[in-house]
Amino acid sequence: MKTLIIIPAYNEEGSIAQVIRNIREHAPHVDVVVVNDGSKDRTEEVARAAGADVITMPFNVGIGGGMQTGYLYAFHNQYDVAVQMDADGQHRAEDLPRLLEQAKSSDLVIGSRYVEQTAYRSSASRRIGMLFFSGLVSMVTGQRFTDTTSGFRAANRKVIALYASYYPADYPEVESIVYLKRRGCRIAEVPAEMRSREAGRSSITPIRSIYYMVKVTLSVLMSASRMRGVKTSG
Repeated sequence: MKTLIIIPAYNEEGSIAQVIRNIREHAPHVDVVVVNDGSKDRTEEVARAAGADVITMPFNVGIGGGMQTGYLYAFHNQYDVAVQMDADGQHRAEDLPRLLEQAKSSDLVIGSRYVEQTAYRSSASRRIGMLFFSGLVSMVTGQRFTDTTSGFRAANRKVIALYASYYPADYPEVESIVYLKRRGCRIAEVPAEMRSREAGRSSITPIRSIYYMVKVTLSVLMSASRMRGVKTSG
């Protein structure tokens, strides 16, 4: 399968080169594009030196806009599979073969920290948030999910086209699952280990966490009501 790795990056000069090297080591057949989301450091220069193609946004558009840019790139270049990986080193390239194998029979594959026991540990507050969203999405879609906030995902041509057309803007991981379920996509989870970020710092502050919880919950509930409307009209 013609495969593209999409890496959204904002001020990740300290980790991006190692992320690209790990991908080259464990999946040498894939292409890599870094969506440099208006970084103020040397992210673009370092990523190019490591061998990746780079799309540089003129200003910071956020994770949603960055990812949609990556999916548009995948769509127009006719990739069979597009895989989202973080630029901070949390996602392991060693797990790519597992996601790509499952992508042969699923529209979207999520690398989950919780479908099986892994070494990953999070703070109590973050774990509560993860459990809340996994339960919420499981309830509204009728499919059990364990890790709806994971950004380690593999999408086939159908999902690439859907995400190129629309991708949620703010903190999109949760809402984008419901969006696909509304369109009848097959979604699977596979086990994936995750590490602590290698450099830099998370953009999610306590205030943003509250905004995230409220905004995403409302978005999911609105999407769920639209799902019920489609089923009723059908």
